[in-house]
Amino acid sequence: MKLEADARITFPRELVYSTYRDRLPELVPFLPNVKGISVQTRSDDADGKPGVTKLLNLWEAKGEIPKMAQGIIKPEMLAWLDYATWDQNAWTCDWRIETRMFTENVKCFGHNTYEVDGEDTILKIRGELDVSLTGIPGVPKFLAGKVAPHVEKFIVGLLTPNLLSVAKGLEDFLKSQS
Repeated sequence: MKLEADARITFPRELVYSTYRDRLPELVPFLPNVKGISVQTRSDDADGKPGVTKLLNLWEAKGEIPKMAQGIIKPEMLAWLDYATWDQNAWTCDWRIETRMFTENVKCFGHNTYEVDGEDTILKIRGELDVSLTGIPGVPKFLAGKVAPHVEKFIVGLLTPNLLSVAKGLEDFLKSQS
């Protein structure tokens, strides 16, 4: 299932990009769907390339799990590792999300671009999410294919507003710093 979100942020690209990359945990008070973000590892000039930063962040989300999915999704599963490669030379970020549980069953990755539009920044988020329920305890084989699209829809439903709320939270954070 495709993940797509675009956001206009009324600050210059350099500031938006560096704040998103370098100060993400500070945005948590401005993110209604996020309980916490912590940097696990950081590597600047990654792979010997100036302007490339690799980050591993742990995100913890807030969210109501629908009754239909409660047998599959537990509250502790509303956390993920975010592997991100930031390339300031191209104003991009490639990312991959690894769920805390059922890691082999959920694939989520994407590419963000930061574009200049006058004095604003347009953040374009493009990604893919694929969920397989095969082999998950409590999910009968004959139902796995039928339930998976509902689980994908639920996860995309959590992620898309979260992606947009990060852009809004980033803008609110920058306004609070002015």
